Amino acid sequence: MPPAAATKLGYTPPDGGWGWAVVLGAFISIGFSYAFPKSLTIYFKEIQEYFSVSYSQIAWVSSVMLASMYAAGPVSSILVNRYGSRPVVMVGGVMVCTGMVLASFGKSIVHLYLCVGVIGGFGLAFNLQPALTIIGTYFQVKRPMANGLAMTGSPVVLFTLAPLNQFLFDSFGWRGSFLILGAIVLNCCVAGSLMRPVNKTAGQKPKTEPAECNGAAAEEAATADTGAQSDNLLTEENQSEGRSQGCVHRFIDVSLFRHRGFLIYLTGNVVMFFGFFAPVVFLAPYAKHQGIDEYSAAFLLSIFALVDMFIRPTTGFLGNSKWIRPRIQYFFSFAVSYNGVCHLLCPLASGYTGLVVYAVFFGLAFGMVSALLFEVLMDLVGSHRFSSAVGLVTIIECGPVLLGPPLSGALVDIFGDYKYMYYACGVFMLVPGIFFFIMHYFNYKRLDEEKRQSMAAEMRTCEETVQLKMSQDEKADG
Repeated sequence: MPPAAATKLGYTPPDGGWGWAVVLGAFISIGFSYAFPKSLTIYFKEIQEYFSVSYSQIAWVSSVMLASMYAAGPVSSILVNRYGSRPVVMVGGVMVCTGMVLASFGKSIVHLYLCVGVIGGFGLAFNLQPALTIIGTYFQVKRPMANGLAMTGSPVVLFTLAPLNQFLFDSFGWRGSFLILGAIVLNCCVAGSLMRPVNKTAGQKPKTEPAECNGAAAEEAATADTGAQSDNLLTEENQSEGRSQGCVHRFIDVSLFRHRGFLIYLTGNVVMFFGFFAPVVFLAPYAKHQGIDEYSAAFLLSIFALVDMFIRPTTGFLGNSKWIRPRIQYFFSFAVSYNGVCHLLCPLASGYTGLVVYAVFFGLAFGMVSALLFEVLMDLVGSHRFSSAVGLVTIIECGPVLLGPPLSGALVDIFGDYKYMYYACGVFMLVPGIFFFIMHYFNYKRLDEEKRQSMAAEMRTCEETVQLKMSQDEKADG
């Protein structure tokens, strides 16, 4: 087991106990947050024909829902910091249910944008971020494993919803299906009830003793994670935190925009999200476009979700290993690049067998990125700043999340072929993957240099303290 990462939480996370019930709640909550917009693509072709709209227009339904989920990130952060995760998740479940029930009475595509997209998207935001945040309060040593297990909820729910949605559509039509889905998503309220706040007094950290002049300081610095190194070494950020006590700064830590690792993560993710969701949104419509029947097309999403389901916890276990965790950002860079390669090769897949092969490899790639997506952010900024960091990231990422699928749908409308859409998504994933490799190499190098400088400064301080004590002893003896 790798050493525990340094933390500024002020207490020792239990790394188990009720934390596993919290992981179960996060599993359900995250599962609906990410799987719900993807599973609704089963209805796209029929809704498209019902309202007589284009590929680009129908893609806005999932796009607006995902973008609203990301745009509501800061609002969710403020509510979580103020009230905790449990009530926010339960309110989110009620909001998604309300949006789906109202959408079932929709008379136009704009009605779906507002009900499914805006109301449902905000509800999903209130499910997603609190679930991510509370894991960091319960886990420290086993955090990558816990995050990987919680993120597995997305493929499990998608694996279940994809064939279920096709059955519901055949039995009740898309309006009746939306009513039933509204009832199903109320399970998020049950998930929220499991998110009991952590007992911070049980594992209170002892007061820090003065550091001794030996190798303990070096060992402690060597075992700290990237986020802790950044917080300990970049003193100007600590100073800025002391000055950031205004109304806004109490909820959102804008000093993160001066954090080197956070800026690398944000820059790469903004480009990546232009091509992250579109291949999933258009997987079933692409299969139907090739003449594959509805159930087989829906089954592609189940295959994708099944592979995704197993790779996420596996990625969490690998990310928690002593070989990968110290340099987990490289693992994330590989996963992003692998996604890009899959999309670039997708047009070479012919027939249903080819699409099944693509769904398998895409499931592997997508699951790796999803399992690491928030763990690497927590690794960079630390658990104590994660809530603010994820809020800032999501509000900025809502732009590419909103525009990605419609732009991809526009390529299909223009060329009448899906291959150009997959080429574009491949480029949008491969370029940031390469960017992450390069920038994290320099970031790790800089962190190592700062760590050596910090250790040298500590040693000099220890030597000066010893010399001062010796001189005082000599004067006392004299």
